[in-house]
Amino acid sequence: MTTPQLLIFCILAATMGLFLWGRFRHDVVALAALMASVVAGLVPAEEAFAGFGHPAVITVACVLVLSQGLKNTGGVDWLARSILPRNAGRLTSMIALMGLGAALSGFMNNVGAMALLMPIAVQLSGRLDLAPGQMLMPLAFGTILGGMTTLIGTPPNLIVSGFRAEVGPGHFAIFDFAPVGLAVAVAGVIFVAFVGWRLVPVRKSAAGQGFETGAYFTELHVPENSKAVGLTLRGFERKIEDSDAQIIGLVRNEVRLTAPHGGRYIRANDILVLEADVDALAEAVSVFDMKLDRETEEAPDDAPDTEEATESSTAVTAKDDKAADEEEDRDRDRNDEIVLRELAVLPGSTIVGQSARDLYLRTRYGINLLAVSREGHPPRARLRTVKLQSGDLLLVQGAADAVTGFVNETGCVPLGARELRIPDKRQAIIAGAIMVGAIGMVTLGVLPAAVAFALGVLASMVLRTVPLHQVYTAIDWPVIVLLAALLPVAGAMQDTGAADSLARFLVDTIAQGNPVAALTVVLITTMFLSDVMNNAATAAVLCPIALGIAATLGVSPDSFLMAVAIGASCAFLTPIGHQNNTLILGPGGFRFGDYWKMGLPLEALVVVVSVPLLLVFWPL
Repeated sequence: MTTPQLLIFCILAATMGLFLWGRFRHDVVALAALMASVVAGLVPAEEAFAGFGHPAVITVACVLVLSQGLKNTGGVDWLARSILPRNAGRLTSMIALMGLGAALSGFMNNVGAMALLMPIAVQLSGRLDLAPGQMLMPLAFGTILGGMTTLIGTPPNLIVSGFRAEVGPGHFAIFDFAPVGLAVAVAGVIFVAFVGWRLVPVRKSAAGQGFETGAYFTELHVPENSKAVGLTLRGFERKIEDSDAQIIGLVRNEVRLTAPHGGRYIRANDILVLEADVDALAEAVSVFDMKLDRETEEAPDDAPDTEEATESSTAVTAKDDKAADEEEDRDRDRNDEIVLRELAVLPGSTIVGQSARDLYLRTRYGINLLAVSREGHPPRARLRTVKLQSGDLLLVQGAADAVTGFVNETGCVPLGARELRIPDKRQAIIAGAIMVGAIGMVTLGVLPAAVAFALGVLASMVLRTVPLHQVYTAIDWPVIVLLAALLPVAGAMQDTGAADSLARFLVDTIAQGNPVAALTVVLITTMFLSDVMNNAATAAVLCPIALGIAATLGVSPDSFLMAVAIGASCAFLTPIGHQNNTLILGPGGFRFGDYWKMGLPLEALVVVVSVPLLLVFWPL
């Protein structure tokens, strides 16, 4: 093994280790790998950032913008209401929901498709008497499966197509992935609809409704005139025992007591830290004349200097409840519809890693954070200082338009009513026509994918299906940086001969020269890695190895590249393998070990179905 090969293997091993550790974000790890390769002389400095101009990276960014246009105009909402049966049984409803999710994921970002359909899944679970997770996990897996059916369905397909073009045969066509990908997706949907959903752990609240994550963490302020004053903590819980709420902490004089003794008396101006679902919170507030605690904010330097901003940022403290009530009255005068909304924090949301205090929620957005739920367990910090994470559920209160603005700006998704997006038929038709036109140009070979979809983005900007300020916020920049950084690193694997060396090892040691066995090894290896690291990163790392194996065996590289594409799209064992899996972690009340129970047999089914089809449609 040469020195450059040893260096690139060390960099890749460290990169994968950091991916698995999860301490740093994927794009940070990828950029570190790129810089290490440049410093080691494996990637020429002048080519370090060539990945940002790679057609696959451009196409991914453009597809994300076009997906935002479909979301903004409400076209997908209208489609969901039109297609999904209203009064069908479990089997029909599940097949329809997963089928729609898979179909949408073939032509738009699958995280976007998941976010659009998640509220519908929650509503269906209630109608069908299922735990929310029993609808959410099938939907998540369905949207992941759908992404493998087209070139633009998921970033790994674009990466695979780019590697194919580099070795000679040219890019894959937009529907080249369909013969195998569609069969795998259909088989997966059928398995989940008939059998798989029964393997999903049932995570319900003790009250038997909502999510297990319905155990929200919130803070209740005890005014001087509250009926709770003078009661013991144990007596308070007895009063609302039917709601299964429980006190998990007490804040007195800014000192927090964790698990306080049940015999402790409640005093005026105390703050009770409560674990309860939304209904229980409402019961506690009404029965004891209490208030959901809202913390004082100091206005940021760039806060709007208007009377409305001043009023919406009025400090609400234990000593000034009357002022708080007057402020709420003024809020209602400005907008009659003061709403409560449950929001899920999407992976990559701008509020991840920040607290309500950091965000100046009341001053900047005019909303209040009332409660947080995280994997069914309350965070340890005070509500105002909790650092939000992807998968968290937030209970917020504010004017309807203020909540809508917060959702659109931060990348959260509402779990309740759908009125946050009012479909605009004309704009929805325009957004759909732009997407269809771009796909048509790619399919007919009129323009390369990157150019066709960039033209679609330009049309979206001119016709305002995507507001100008959303064009850049719609792009998942961590994914873009990850792709652009890892592509030169993957190229270094080929240039140093490291990919060929690893390919020979896999062929000689594991596959023992058998092409079919080698194909299966590549597929299973890719699936395993995509379960524990980003799927785009997995594709970028495995493509050079797959090409090396094909060259060593003297067979066509297409079947091996397709195996990488399928494997990278099958992350069903963990909540970290795919963003859609992370997204349902909170709303479904899931734990880390819940995914493999349905995911493992599904991945086995993918191997059984895809390997024979790869040999038929992409013969060795």
